[in-house]
Amino acid sequence: MATPEIHPLAAEHIPSYVVAADGSDFLFTFMLVFTVAVILLIGVGYFTLHSIPEKMAHESNHPQFQLVGILALLALFTHNGIFWIAAILVAGFQIPDLAAPLRSIADAIRSLTPARQVPPAPEPPRDPETLVEER
Repeated sequence: MATPEIHPLAAEHIPSYVVAADGSDFLFTFMLVFTVAVILLIGVGYFTLHSIPEKMAHESNHPQFQLVGILALLALFTHNGIFWIAAILVAGFQIPDLAAPLRSIADAIRSLTPARQVPPAPEPPRDPETLVEER
């Protein structure tokens, strides 16, 4: 059986994405690397987006920092956007401390009362057996 001869110009007309005779596939390798990179970038972006409320609360030393973190985790694991929105709102606005003026008034009233002198507590009587041992 005779081997057919290939036309000399045939190799120049083959597109570059066609698999070479040695089995290497440039297009497959490129698409594999590209797909893995895109998936990693989307994952990093997703986690970065979900950490925004916690970063906001941490930077402002928010009193409800743990609540913001819990809401952000719930949003991350349940894919429920309302938890993330609640975390952003809690991190963005600080609830006013309404008890601070009352504490201030109570401290001022306490400072007006005269200081009571508390007599020292009497020493408990010693056991006679321990007195003998000490000598």
